[in-house]
Amino acid sequence: MNALRRWLTSRWLRRIALLLICAAYLQGGLTKAWNFAGAIAEMQHFGLQPAAPMAALVIVVELGAALLIISGYRRWLGALVLAAFTVAATFVANRYWAAPAAEQAMLANAFFEHLGLAGAFVLIAWHDLAPHDLASHEPEERR
Repeated sequence: MNALRRWLTSRWLRRIALLLICAAYLQGGLTKAWNFAGAIAEMQHFGLQPAAPMAALVIVVELGAALLIISGYRRWLGALVLAAFTVAATFVANRYWAAPAAEQAMLANAFFEHLGLAGAFVLIAWHDLAPHDLASHEPEERR
């Protein structure tokens, strides 16, 4: 049990986990930056106007907030930004209730998976902002 605890609380595992949580945002932001015309088309597809400034804003949010989380600089802020962005984007892109019946199950899965990801970002912010007892790794208010 001690070996498992050491492994789960290791700095390198935390860094890898943060990178994995941010992977879709890094990939999405870089893909949009490298193919800005495609990013504009995506904004137009979802009815977001003006499309070019919206695409630029999405790139800045995805890459900037992910880098805050991974670097640890104002991690809580990056996490809250990506939580809000994820919820907003989910309501724009995964409207399963308004989709044709053949697409509803897939979009519903994506909708709830993204809500779970937003919850993970809130937990990252909570962990960074809550006072911790270093011996227990638990926030003080839970003890």
